Amino acid sequence: MKNSYEVLLGPMLTEKGTLMKETDNKVLFRVAREANKIEIKKAVEEIFNVKVDCVRTINCRGKKKRMGRFEGKRPDWKKAIVALKEGEKLDIVEGV
Repeated sequence: MKNSYEVLLGPMLTEKGTLMKETDNKVLFRVAREANKIEIKKAVEEIFNVKVDCVRTINCRGKKKRMGRFEGKRPDWKKAIVALKEGEKLDIVEGV
């Protein structure tokens, strides 16, 4: 990947992600499908100025959808669970 902003597509604000952030100091991101763990770690450290402990990635398959007799498929995507080191804090959206 060329740019850190091309690796990280955005944060994932879900109930499970919020719970992980509060209890385990982990943050969820939606990332590019071609990105690997090393690129994701470098991108998070560069953009947010925090120290990353480890990165876990999950490839999610797009669901098949129908509307009447027409079939389609949502695109496949990838998410990353980024664990921050102790003492580090990342406030992506605070007060929303």
